[in-house]
Amino acid sequence: MYIAIAGNIGSGKTTLTEMLTKHYGAKAYYEDTDNPYIGDFYEDMNRWAFQLQIYFLGARVQQTLDMLADGADNIFQDRTIYEDAHIFADNLHQMGLMSGRDFQTYMKIFNVSSDMIPKPDLLIYLKASVPTLITQIQRRGRDYEQNIDEAYLQRLNEKYNNWIDNIYEGRILVIDKDSDDFVADPTVFERICSELEQVRASLDK
Repeated sequence: MYIAIAGNIGSGKTTLTEMLTKHYGAKAYYEDTDNPYIGDFYEDMNRWAFQLQIYFLGARVQQTLDMLADGADNIFQDRTIYEDAHIFADNLHQMGLMSGRDFQTYMKIFNVSSDMIPKPDLLIYLKASVPTLITQIQRRGRDYEQNIDEAYLQRLNEKYNNWIDNIYEGRILVIDKDSDDFVADPTVFERICSELEQVRASLDK
């Protein structure tokens, strides 16, 4: 069973991944943040946006291929290849930080790469409003996130919602983090696990 967890910055992806991994005795795969272009990107975003995103894309494809080759019964992935393209690269393009030519090249590489790997058996989308995201970002206290722009989070939210509603093709479970807190309310986590059991049953048929 291959489960992917998607959502904006501060939506709770890593927390849910950890909870599900513990519950199922499974293996978790987290986002690779060791990108050698990050420093250059923050020095000159226009110059390095394409390289930054290409590296993330390659790392995500490699991670997905490695984890599926691992042969584990249950796999939980924190963030997906689709978000790299439809959310973050698209946002850089919209902001004028990635040229149209570079973005078209990126999407061609993405389309070829995404055809190489199977879709998750279930995509869990953690949907949250900007106030909820800000509250959770402040609560976890990462210094580099404390001054994050609310307008930036809102742009990402709009892209996430468009991706879920109009682009992604696959089985989706949407968790509204504004009302459903799987940490504070055990019934929410139980509902998520119940959905996963339905996925498992469908795979066993």
